[in-house]
Amino acid sequence: MSSLLLMITTLLYSACTPQAEDLTLVQQGRSGYVIVLPEQATKAESRAAGIFQDYVQRISGAKLPVIPESQYKAQPAVFIGNTSHTAGPPSIKSEGYFAGVKDKQLFIRGGSGQGVVYGVYYTLQTYMGCRKDDAGPAQVPTAKDIRLKGPISDLREPAFQYRETYYPPSMDAEYLAWHGLHRFEDLWGLWGHSFFKLVPPDTYFKDHPEYYSLVNGKRQPLQLCLSNENVYALTVAWFKKAIAANPDAMYWSIAPQDGGGACTCDLCKKTDAEEGGPQGSLIRFVNRVAGQFPQQHFTTLAYGYTAKAPLKTKPAANVFIMLSTIDAFRQEPLAQTASAAGFRKNLQGWEATTGNLFIWDYTTQFTNYLNPFPDYTNLQPNLQYFAAHHVKGVFSQGSGETYGDMAEYNSYVQACLLWQPDADLKKINNDFLTGYYGPAANVMGQYLDALSDAVKSTHSVLDIYGNPIYNTKDYLSPVLIDQYSGLLDKAEVAAANNTVFLQRIYRTRLFLEYVVLQQSRFYGFDKYGYLQPDGTVNPRWPQRVQKFVAACKTAGVQELSEGGLSPDAYAQEWQAIFSRKWIKSLAQGASVTLVNPYTPEYTPKKERTLTDGLTGGNDFSYNWLFTYGKDMIATIDMGSSKTIRQVQMNFLQDARHYIFNPTQVVVETSVDGTHFTVAGTKDIPVPEEDYAVHINPYSFAVPGTAARYIRVTAKCPATLPDWRLVAGKKPSLCCDEITVE
Repeated sequence: MSSLLLMITTLLYSACTPQAEDLTLVQQGRSGYVIVLPEQATKAESRAAGIFQDYVQRISGAKLPVIPESQYKAQPAVFIGNTSHTAGPPSIKSEGYFAGVKDKQLFIRGGSGQGVVYGVYYTLQTYMGCRKDDAGPAQVPTAKDIRLKGPISDLREPAFQYRETYYPPSMDAEYLAWHGLHRFEDLWGLWGHSFFKLVPPDTYFKDHPEYYSLVNGKRQPLQLCLSNENVYALTVAWFKKAIAANPDAMYWSIAPQDGGGACTCDLCKKTDAEEGGPQGSLIRFVNRVAGQFPQQHFTTLAYGYTAKAPLKTKPAANVFIMLSTIDAFRQEPLAQTASAAGFRKNLQGWEATTGNLFIWDYTTQFTNYLNPFPDYTNLQPNLQYFAAHHVKGVFSQGSGETYGDMAEYNSYVQACLLWQPDADLKKINNDFLTGYYGPAANVMGQYLDALSDAVKSTHSVLDIYGNPIYNTKDYLSPVLIDQYSGLLDKAEVAAANNTVFLQRIYRTRLFLEYVVLQQSRFYGFDKYGYLQPDGTVNPRWPQRVQKFVAACKTAGVQELSEGGLSPDAYAQEWQAIFSRKWIKSLAQGASVTLVNPYTPEYTPKKERTLTDGLTGGNDFSYNWLFTYGKDMIATIDMGSSKTIRQVQMNFLQDARHYIFNPTQVVVETSVDGTHFTVAGTKDIPVPEEDYAVHINPYSFAVPGTAARYIRVTAKCPATLPDWRLVAGKKPSLCCDEITVE
């Protein structure tokens, strides 16, 4: 059912119901009502009855008896489940539910699965004043009377059959049920990138390299060889055992590892030529495995090199495609932003190929979970766009188990829209903000609007792999940060002395404070930096970091980025920065000329990066001059001739991001900028396989040399090393500061 038809159906049921009086369920702490279950109640129906009974008692003190329908004696009742006493539509689709009042009786029925449980929680929130907005305890009013204001005749059927919003609240089982959400751990017997769980390289690669992808003429444990019969046999054997051990799992994943490396052996290459790419081998393989288990549902990922639909082969009836939106920026809806053009084309291709389509979407900045990421106004148009293209399920990936930007708000809004994409967003926002922030709701709404409006007015880019220092001149400029902070000041005043609301506002401050701290590394000696002009640390900064780290722990921050630092490790990183000895470089502030261009999106300070007095850390986003696929040839003009004794610089090695040491570094000096003399050369070997991040220093002694110009040439590797080869990728160089003493 489309979301529009769902809304019309709901309105029709409401319109056709005669005007009913309010239903008084409890009066003065007493009730004559009973809860009636079907004679052969399902687990979900029994659970729903227990939930309803529990909350009525918590609100009013009255405990309603739960009885089977055979014991019902025509007394006032709450009928839960598919009893013979019924009201509402004759049938309910999917996990939908109906809640209605007829002849002073309350009826809560569900479709499949947990629908009846969802219906109970809907009734508790909509008509009885209960709320569950985060992973903490539900908010339960206390009253001697419980009166449900009529008329009540609500049918709700979800627009998507799979609905997941991945934020900390969803780690709470009751939150999931309250908002009608799923969790992949509960539905999938095997989830995500699964090739190496099916055929692990640690077990097989040494003796059977032919099981793995042939890349650049060499078998490598990057992906599986999907034309290999033994790979197919091992995969089928794995699923036979796993399905027998977990027969209730709804889905099973067969999907490539995260990264490149599709097999190019003759058989795989032949298939891929017929199908328009490596997605051909994948879909044929998945279909073949799925054919052995016709009663099971299998999923695979349309992501990276498998994002396009095959030219010929259609996914089998029991195969679901999960298409990723990973390449799109988020400042505009996916239906219109230029960066999502490839996704839109792929969506249309899969839509024409299969009726079983899921979307893997992203609503956070993975490199900085706490960075304000105001895609808030795009949540609804994106889900409407998915529904219009017959998508059946959505995995909306936020910050996961760790706390991230507006986690509770994002989770709540997405949960509502996953049921009804065309719902009244203004009403949803008001409902959440009022329930979660109380008297500060209006100002918190202004805070969200201010961020969203700034993104538009400054033409900002929202990149899920971005960084707060990339937005210092647009929506995260210091001037705007002060304005956002001022709104939170007003919110605190509005919340008065309510500690619950104040703590929620304090958590929102984490996002702005994180930006200030991170950007201070970028500003360095400048205004808003953590350093004073003499190179010493601003005395307020260590205490500020400590306070921030403590607040992170209170809020439930486990890591500040995907696979990144814990709050304690972040504090240690800052301590290392505070302890770093500052060297007064003769080249500080000197002009720099480059032969080859830097990569602008990763080098916000441009050429100045090499002489701003700041060294880099493990994150290539901070204080590194990023050069992609070419030599770094930098000439520094110190303004006048100086006597120098040493030239030093660092290069970053971060194989995960294709950043490697240069193969050679040459330092030259010159008095006139035309004639240069080689002062030192260092040859650097190709690294062994190593995905750890390293900062590698290189020093060149030039005792007593007089020079005005220093030229540093860093040779970029010609290709990526064999162990990191990925089609279409080139090695990059990152140099932080060229220090001259």
